[in-house]
Amino acid sequence: MTLSYASGVSATPLLGDTIGANLDRTVAAFPERDALVETASGRRWTYERFSDDVDAVALGLRGLGVVKGDRVGIWAPNCAEWMLVQYATAKLGAILVNINPAYRVHELEFVLNQAGVRTLVSAKAFRTSDYAAMIEEVRPACDALRDVVLIGGPEWDALVESGRAGDPSALIEIGRTLSTDDPINIQYTSGTTGFPKGATLSHHNILNNGYFVGELCGYDEEDRVCVPVPFYHCFGMVMGNLAATSHGACVVIPAPAFDPKATLEAVAAERCTSLYGVPTMFIAVLGDPALDGLDLSALRTGIMAGSPCPVEVMKQVIERLGMSEVAICYGMTETSPVSTQTRAGDSLDRRVSTVGTVLPHLEVKVIDPATGVTVPRGEPGEFCTRGYSVMLGYWEEPDRTAEAVDAARWMHTGDLAVMDDDGYVTITGRIKDMVIRGGENIYPREIEEFLYGHPDIVDAQVIGVPDEKYGEELMAWVRLREGAPDLTAGDLRSFCEGRLAHFKIPRYVHVVDEFPMTVTGKVRKVQMRTEAVDILGLDESATDA
Repeated sequence: MTLSYASGVSATPLLGDTIGANLDRTVAAFPERDALVETASGRRWTYERFSDDVDAVALGLRGLGVVKGDRVGIWAPNCAEWMLVQYATAKLGAILVNINPAYRVHELEFVLNQAGVRTLVSAKAFRTSDYAAMIEEVRPACDALRDVVLIGGPEWDALVESGRAGDPSALIEIGRTLSTDDPINIQYTSGTTGFPKGATLSHHNILNNGYFVGELCGYDEEDRVCVPVPFYHCFGMVMGNLAATSHGACVVIPAPAFDPKATLEAVAAERCTSLYGVPTMFIAVLGDPALDGLDLSALRTGIMAGSPCPVEVMKQVIERLGMSEVAICYGMTETSPVSTQTRAGDSLDRRVSTVGTVLPHLEVKVIDPATGVTVPRGEPGEFCTRGYSVMLGYWEEPDRTAEAVDAARWMHTGDLAVMDDDGYVTITGRIKDMVIRGGENIYPREIEEFLYGHPDIVDAQVIGVPDEKYGEELMAWVRLREGAPDLTAGDLRSFCEGRLAHFKIPRYVHVVDEFPMTVTGKVRKVQMRTEAVDILGLDESATDA
């Protein structure tokens, strides 16, 4: 009997650099190559210019009094300044606090206070949010906050100019005081219950994770990586920015927030070789009218993550976008984020039915959540991972850290998984998402994958809702193709009967134009369940009977 355990053997050693030192090494090797392109503004940076601007921002922040260990917040959509602040804070040893662009006043106040943010760099506004006004509203309640720098405003210009007049040798001296194990980043995990937790990550955590994700994508200085996913999340700033700069590749920002047409135009104009997104983003890109008129022939790879990829979507990504080497990644913020990844040579089936195999230098296992014992391969259990990528902890929350990371430094993800005989991992859902109907354990992903085969269904999500008789019943939320007739529960039952076990057939159907999503593109099933209870007029206490 082989147990569900695997370790990532690699001849390539872990990086021992800080983020700043690693960037300096890349700049020395590729000074004239493109480092960053922001297509919306037309601004471009070679590695040499990018390094100069990073140093100017770092010295400007130092002039405000920012020192090693201070928390510097960044609240903005994707823009060049976000990336400059990311690397500038790393050079100072300051801790970058990523703030979700969708946050409202009470969430902003919580994060600023929980992290003790000293300096906040922010956009003036984004979409319908007046960031400047929101900051002024919460500022009296944020005792640690001393300086606010608005991107594009006089404060930003003054910061950069003061930095340009500073002494660059000061950064060399600061660099000598930094350790790769220093905390460098706090990312707040989406709080489905209560306030979010601040996953605290080190240089070693995120630099190595970005580097090895890039290694498995085959990146080098010729690559150009289109990053429409948000920088505030690991997908953007680690798998995107750090994967690129650790290999001398170029980051292309297509728009401040995801826009399918702008993404396609950026890929074509900049001859991007790699494109990132969650499945819903790729569905939008594939459905955009601009697709057929653009030359995307430079594309070869990319990353799809965040949620399972439907088979038909993956086929189109490979055939219509030319991304023959596209990878599936799985992970979480607390693990920097990636733990498993498919490889370029993996089959289509591997890329749609699994999340790949363990990353180099990491360990993974699947355990019985009740006993903690590793289960045999082929049996479901909770996915756990250990290694350089596991966070330092939740910022100033040791009790919540201990709930997630055990004494042996295994991160307990809360995800249900199965490992096959070849070490490939399939994520079957969240432990909390698993539906128990009349004693039957039901994994929503299996049903969702089946529903993608319906000719009128573009996307589907399945949740459990309260039921007096069975404890829980299944409800399918579906998005239909344009022009499709309405879909009833009876229609869906007819489609499923004889092809799915009777207890897996959704009792309820809810047709929507879009699902409740986090800013990173993950479906909020907790919110869907809450809405479903209201829509159906159900008794939430039924499952407690």
